[in-house]
This record gives sequence, structure tokens and C-alpha cells, in this order.
Amino acid sequence: MKKIADLFFQRSLQQMLSQSLSYSALATVGLVASALIVSSKANAQTPQPVNTNEITSYAQAVLAMEPARQQAFDEIKKLMGEREIPKIVCNDSKSIGSLPKKAQDIAVNYCQRSQKIVEDNGLTIERFNKITVDIQSDDNLKRQISNTLIRIQNPAKNP
Repeated sequence: MKKIADLFFQRSLQQMLSQSLSYSALATVGLVASALIVSSKANAQTPQPVNTNEITSYAQAVLAMEPARQQAFDEIKKLMGEREIPKIVCNDSKSIGSLPKKAQDIAVNYCQRSQKIVEDNGLTIERFNKITVDIQSDDNLKRQISNTLIRIQNPAKNP
């Protein structure tokens, strides 16, 4: 009986951890979106649906960015002390310029690494940002990305 209880607890713990990581990654999307939005001219083209490869690339990019984002945030938080950390937007020189010099360097480094991560995962910054914006209003897309995040984080559960 103990083995069944242990197995159930272990499986439940894995599911909770997986869901927690997935929700954390989706929450990160909102933060990453503000940190990666790059100026681009609006296109008058019809919206392009997000395909399965883009969903996977997007999820992989978000997961790859999270440790760098957390590290940058922690380093900036230490430098800022008790002061509130302002919203940092990569292409907004005012948001980065309001930080102490060392924190500016950390933010710029994070922005550059994040852009490279997005591109290394086969997306342009513009496409990544478009998907990020679409997630805010498309529950189906949000669900697909959430499921993909869970699948990527639990490869042993997937054939």
C-alpha cells in the first residue's frame, strides 16, 4: 500500500511541478513580451495563423529565456536594494536608462541574449512578439502553448 501511495504522491508531485512550471513559463511570456518588443512597422497583411512548429519554437524559446530572465532580475534586484524595480523594456532607452549603470548592463545583456534565444529557436523577434500578443486574446493558442510547455518539460511522459 505504501508503494501505491508513494507512486501516487510522486506522480501528483510531478504533475503539480509540471503545471507550476508551465504556468510560470506562461507568466514569463508576459514579462518577456515587454522585454523583447522591438519597434517594427505595422503590416497591413492578414494575420498569419500560428503553426505547430512555431508553437514548439515559441515554447522552447520561453523556457530557454526563463533562467536568464530570473538571473537578470535577481542581479538587478540586488543592485536596486529596497527600491522598486521599474518595468524594463528592451527597446525603450528610458526604461533601461532609469537603472543604475551596472543594472543597465545586466538588462542590455539579457535583452541581447533573449533576442538570440528567440532567433536560435527559429523565430524572428517580430513573430515572437506577434505570438505573445496573440496569446493575450486567443485562449486556444494559449492552451496549445501551455500544453507544449508541459510536453517539453516532461519528455518521459510523451512517446
